[in-house]
Amino acid sequence: MGVSRQAFQIHAAGHRLHAERIEPGFLNPDAGGTTLVFLHEGLGSVGQWRDFPSLLSEKTGLRALVYDRWGYGNSEPFTLPRKKSYLHDEALVSLPAVLEVCGIVRAVLIGHSDGGSIALIYASKHPEGVRAVITEAAHVFVEDVTLAGIRESVKVYAATDLGKRLARWHGDKADRVFHGWADTWLSPDFRDWNIEEFLPGVCCPVLVIQGINDQYGTPAQVKAIERQVCGPARPLLVPCGHVPHAEAREEVIEEMARFIREHLSDDSTRKGR
Repeated sequence: MGVSRQAFQIHAAGHRLHAERIEPGFLNPDAGGTTLVFLHEGLGSVGQWRDFPSLLSEKTGLRALVYDRWGYGNSEPFTLPRKKSYLHDEALVSLPAVLEVCGIVRAVLIGHSDGGSIALIYASKHPEGVRAVITEAAHVFVEDVTLAGIRESVKVYAATDLGKRLARWHGDKADRVFHGWADTWLSPDFRDWNIEEFLPGVCCPVLVIQGINDQYGTPAQVKAIERQVCGPARPLLVPCGHVPHAEAREEVIEEMARFIREHLSDDSTRKGR
């Protein structure tokens, strides 16, 4: 039967945001009102997820929400410079407002890079509403390799057509999106950014995915998450770079779908379904 997608606009935390709802052709009987919520990376958008959210929705039988955070894609532009707390603000102010406006009370959060960090912070503070978290290339602290990778990206942005390629997704906001990400992470006061304090509050199941050749992070991020969350954590290292859902697509979607079905089923069993 496939899935259907519907684009719409929402107003959350004082900003106009672009979003899409995804409806699977068959609804999982264990869904219990659970929605997959996709949180994109620091240069990402709804469009850059491509068809991955639809495929995962179809495989799991869960409704999904994909949205452009403030400043990205078809949402309104953010202001510069960005605050050191921008990921905390997204997790603790914006995401709760988005979920409330969209009527989502139970979610599986799927976050890539910045989106993974946002997912972990949110799950720590809203344990009652999160059934599971899946992170890809999430950061919980800043590594030297992260900064080296971003410095290299700055060189590439200046010397190639990367800006024009980003403009396909972000329009005339492309420069702002890139520098809002790069300049913030490379600023001296961001070097001690760390969200490990939130990890003990993450009590839901967590699937922690990392590319072995990720130019922005190492398996130390995975180990930190796995060691410090209080819920069951499953690490998954895949032979790719920073974007596992695109670079190791088949393995990642199968592992995500298996993880989601397993924990939805476990949750339903515990409730006597």
